[in-house]
Amino acid sequence: MKRTRSLAATLACAALVLTACGSSDDADTSNGSSDESYNIAVTQIVTHDSLDQSIEGFKQALEDEGLDVTYDDQNANNDQTVVASISGTIASSDTDLALGVGTPMAQGLAQSIADKPILFTAVTDPVDAGLVDSLEAPGANVTGTTDANPVVEQLELIKQIVPDMETVGVIYNSGEANSAVQVQWLKDAAADQDIEVKEATLSNTSEVQQAANSLDVDAIYVPTDNTVISAFDSVIQVGESKSIPVFPAEGDSVAKGGLATYGLNYFDLGYQTGEMAIEILVNGADPASMAVETQKEPVIYLNLGAAERMGVELPQEVIDQADEANITE
Repeated sequence: MKRTRSLAATLACAALVLTACGSSDDADTSNGSSDESYNIAVTQIVTHDSLDQSIEGFKQALEDEGLDVTYDDQNANNDQTVVASISGTIASSDTDLALGVGTPMAQGLAQSIADKPILFTAVTDPVDAGLVDSLEAPGANVTGTTDANPVVEQLELIKQIVPDMETVGVIYNSGEANSAVQVQWLKDAAADQDIEVKEATLSNTSEVQQAANSLDVDAIYVPTDNTVISAFDSVIQVGESKSIPVFPAEGDSVAKGGLATYGLNYFDLGYQTGEMAIEILVNGADPASMAVETQKEPVIYLNLGAAERMGVELPQEVIDQADEANITE
């Protein structure tokens, strides 16, 4: 961290009692809360609405705190080679803190950087991904927020909307650790309700539509898979053309054409991560002892237009459970 006003300049002001000191030559503290400036590397695995929203929330938290921050924004475009390159560059920079958005990006940072604090967000299972020792005690220089989905409740919501459902399809990149974890959660929840899970796996965005087309099911569930969400329109096209309701795992994709979910608000999750950054940068908190956090109150998101296009009649009791702000017409 770099002080924008030197100690020598401060002492000179006191000794000479010059009115000019502390004016135009002082630090840029536009919000007036700190005389420190910070460099933060913000890195994301790929571009899509949920990850973008989490970054917006993160930056808003620091802005609300009045911190003077310079951001280095980088995007790996779902390329592991780029992940490694970005992480290596940050490791040798004067960055005060790095944010990894999405599991592969967070893993890249953690593997390359041992002497700077790292925060992550939009990571489903940080323990399984090798980012932390445990949720309660991360143990090293890495902590953050998880977007672990309430899969049991999500499946219950799908069952409310499609009561005769016998099969549910799931589309995911088998190379994404966070997706494999979610699929296992789905299988466990579905087994308890005698619902068959049919999988369609892929390795890049160009395969998303083909994977969706391969499914002959009563409903499609889309986990927070970065590859699939990046081409989510392809899944929606299949759902609408085949009258198969599509249920994403997060609210932003409902607004983009998914039918419904019980999920997280990624802006709020990012904001929460920003508050953790403030604790580290301003108050000297140690990531090793900062418990991984999750959003505490998921909510129901609905898309009435999507329901009509997919040939689904939403039960009134489901509509009544959703806040008007989370209903897309």
